[in-house]
Amino acid sequence: MRKLPPLRSLQAFEAVARHRSFKDAAQELNVTPTALSHQIRTLEEACGRQLFARRPRPIRLTAAGQLLYPALRTGFDSFADALSTVAEMGGTIALRITSPNAFASRWLVPRLSQWHESHPDIPLQIIGTDAVLDLDAGEADVAIRYAHAAPKGLVCKEFARDAFYPVASPGLLKAENTRPIAAMDLLRFPLIHYEWTNGDPDAPSWPRWFSASGVPVSAFTPLRSKRDLSFREELHAIDAVLAGQGIALCSDIVLERALLSGALVKVLPLALPGYGFYVAHLAEHATSSAIRTFVQWVASARRA
Repeated sequence: MRKLPPLRSLQAFEAVARHRSFKDAAQELNVTPTALSHQIRTLEEACGRQLFARRPRPIRLTAAGQLLYPALRTGFDSFADALSTVAEMGGTIALRITSPNAFASRWLVPRLSQWHESHPDIPLQIIGTDAVLDLDAGEADVAIRYAHAAPKGLVCKEFARDAFYPVASPGLLKAENTRPIAAMDLLRFPLIHYEWTNGDPDAPSWPRWFSASGVPVSAFTPLRSKRDLSFREELHAIDAVLAGQGIALCSDIVLERALLSGALVKVLPLALPGYGFYVAHLAEHATSSAIRTFVQWVASARRA
């Protein structure tokens, strides 16, 4: 925590140093010269240094005062500029939403036109990142968190929970002139893998899916590395699936629109459980009408 003297004493010093006059500074700040002198004394006691040489007149800054004045002058100028900018922006300050990349790209961004139609007075800034931004540090206003359980220390509302299905482009399945009807049939196709940034050992994966389907590990592992595709980013894996380059285990929430439109299909009905999607914010932001509106909108958009 910053240890600073009272703001009034800093403001008093900056005004006197700028005017080189207690009288003129007192008039600007609408205080008496006596009150102004008291504020300067408070600051000098906090600094342990005399800031003005009051004799002979006119007053002048001491060495300590000369060191302090430029920093305060610049600081107060910056405050004034920032406040002016905020005032000019009026109600156009964007609500900052952080979200995992894939969810932002495939679920949130395609629905932004609905948000703008319903709430044209609340602009959004979407921060797509798989890193967990710190709401306490002010890095964002609202977070879409993807986790097994609600994140601690935040006000959270779960609006969806996904499952991971093997999905593919209809064109890929058609090109093989057959539609797989059993788990073992998937081994005829390139399988697409991607990394989990949270390092969860129980994250949905092809070995876990084949194990759940009853396919022995010995049937899954031989020569897979020569045929399969591996990606670090989930979004790149999704692009590969859409391009018909293989079959991937994907979230039915993230790919909701692609599945509804028929751009992708669930190859088999067996799914692995996923995680919950939570819209989260700080407790002290619970009274923010913009945040409440966004939380309600996400839930309604999911139901729709």
